[in-house]
Amino acid sequence: MSDPVAWTMIERGWSVRDTSGEEIGTVDELTGDENHDIFDGLTISGGAFGAKKYVPSEHVQEIREGVVVLDVAAASLEDFEEPAREEQILSEGSTWYQRLASRLFGR
Repeated sequence: MSDPVAWTMIERGWSVRDTSGEEIGTVDELTGDENHDIFDGLTISGGAFGAKKYVPSEHVQEIREGVVVLDVAAASLEDFEEPAREEQILSEGSTWYQRLASRLFGR
């Protein structure tokens, strides 16, 4: 058995296991702030449930190279919902081409 590793080492594709040790999917995304060492959680894809699931960091029991173990059962995980797209507010002094670029490209 490998030694525990930090949350910053988790990579996409690592195996995720529930409290019973059953593989329930793989790591899809990791959320947190490495600069301030804040681990928010991760999303899981694949497995029997199909839709992505979100796991808050407090349910991550153990992290070993290639494997993330949770302290909950797969059935108790919530579906992951993409956050709403941020709306950009342009100042009244924006030029016509800044407004056009914002509408066309979201910039």
